[in-house]
Amino acid sequence: MNKVTTKTLFEKKQKGEKITMITAYDYTFAKIFDSCMVDILLVGDSLGMVILGYDSTIPVTMDDMEHHVRAVSRGAKYSMVVADMPFLSYHTTIEDAVKNAGRLIRAGAYAVKMEGCDDVYDKIEAVIKAQIPVMGHLGLTPQSVNIFGGYDLRAKEEAEAKKLVEDAKKLEKAGVFAIVLEKVPANVAKQVQESVIVPVIGIGAGPYCDGQVLVCYDMLGMYEDFKPKFVKRYAEVGNIIKDAVTRYIEEVKKGEFPGKEHSY
Repeated sequence: MNKVTTKTLFEKKQKGEKITMITAYDYTFAKIFDSCMVDILLVGDSLGMVILGYDSTIPVTMDDMEHHVRAVSRGAKYSMVVADMPFLSYHTTIEDAVKNAGRLIRAGAYAVKMEGCDDVYDKIEAVIKAQIPVMGHLGLTPQSVNIFGGYDLRAKEEAEAKKLVEDAKKLEKAGVFAIVLEKVPANVAKQVQESVIVPVIGIGAGPYCDGQVLVCYDMLGMYEDFKPKFVKRYAEVGNIIKDAVTRYIEEVKKGEFPGKEHSY
């Protein structure tokens, strides 16, 4: 079983094979997802909300990301591990961008993901020049939520849609190996997918992308604070956990647990 690489993903797009990607933040989940042979495990800065309880991704630090990348990388034998570069870790200087990307690679990531295009283009180029694979991210970029004023659909207007396609081409020219498209109309995502050779992975971007990504706690029904339209809940694990914990509490209070079979 060969580990997924950038070459693997490029070949999948050429063959028309869909790419699977899911977030992971710890060893146990990473090991489970890896055993299912998901192509990419994204250590997303979404951990700020689903793990750390923040209102957005903005408070997430490099130390937070390194900590979780180390855990996930220990559980991934087949899946490619991609790590988000958090807010302000690559927005100031080229030197900071390369240094911080290197920290995530040393922690165990195969590649990093960077949001945006024009404002960070020189940083993306520099990180790639440093031999670190970069995944781009366009459309709704959560680190810019305060600029956007919310998590609204992007590229609804013709001018913004045209700019999105142009930005994807720019990122491809810079050398990114894939692009995440978040919360854009399906027909616009289709234009992007057809305009670049690199794989386009959608989240809330319709069925025409080369692959899909979801936050694991969303698709497993474990995160209740935010329920976007684009999420399909494949299980209600949160309810299963609540039921199990409730039964545990009841059995402990009644003296039913531990029984003889659990005692030495």
